[in-house]
Amino acid sequence: MKVHVLALWTAAACGLAVPALAKDGHRLFVSVDMEGIGGVVSDEQIGVKGFEYARFRELMTEETNAVIAAAREAGVTEFVVADSHGSFQNLLVDKLPADVQVVRGTPRPYGMMQGLDASFDGVVFLGYHAGTTSTEGVRAHTFSSARLADVRLNGVSMTEGGWNAAFAAELGVPVVAVSGDEAAVKQVQAQVPGIEGAVVKWPYGFHSARTLSPEASRQVIREAVKRGLARRGQIALARVKTPVSVELRFKSWRPSEVLAWLPLFERVDAHAVRYTARDMAEAFRTLEFVTTYAFDLEP
Repeated sequence: MKVHVLALWTAAACGLAVPALAKDGHRLFVSVDMEGIGGVVSDEQIGVKGFEYARFRELMTEETNAVIAAAREAGVTEFVVADSHGSFQNLLVDKLPADVQVVRGTPRPYGMMQGLDASFDGVVFLGYHAGTTSTEGVRAHTFSSARLADVRLNGVSMTEGGWNAAFAAELGVPVVAVSGDEAAVKQVQAQVPGIEGAVVKWPYGFHSARTLSPEASRQVIREAVKRGLARRGQIALARVKTPVSVELRFKSWRPSEVLAWLPLFERVDAHAVRYTARDMAEAFRTLEFVTTYAFDLEP
């Protein structure tokens, strides 16, 4: 894995370090998932039918506000927050500051990164989780826990954080901090050299962990965001070589069989297909189509 990371993820030695933030203010993009929020261990906290879902929507929103508060102290003046879990309608928008804009709802072509463009100065991944091939991590999966067994980018198995960071890098925007359980943070740090991490829990299994309290979780997140913004110029952009090769491995045989009917996809084996995209933007739109489209779609 280390060999692949060194081969694919470029660092500051390649001239990809970004300049210091402008003194007159800057923009921050926050992508918020839910599995990595402090205290989350099962569907009871992250699913709309779970007995704790309503409370954990509040905690998800409070962690988001902790990111915003810390970034303000560092000089950030504009915020866009992408609600990036499930239906993308989890954050309590009335509990967010008046000057924060929210991306919510689905479908959308760039998923968890919808709304990001080159005008932003940094990205924070909040509440992220480990990838689907991980033997550790609370609710570990990549994009679709029901459908996908692996997502490979140029031959390297991706987490959502790694994929999203590559998309941000293509726009020239560094990811400065990530929060989640220990496994999630370690995986993203391996794929994004220099990124700051906020560990809010330590996994025992898919549905169990030792976790910080909500107040302590918010504190470590605030500290990581401040460190990340202060070190922004030292964090490498996680660029990947283009055109990009994407391999999708499904838990069922049927998606790979049907997708292989299209000229874009090559069937790798009974459960996997491969496609080539000009860049991360095209790769992202294709992935979102594959994981979103259904024959019975209705308005």
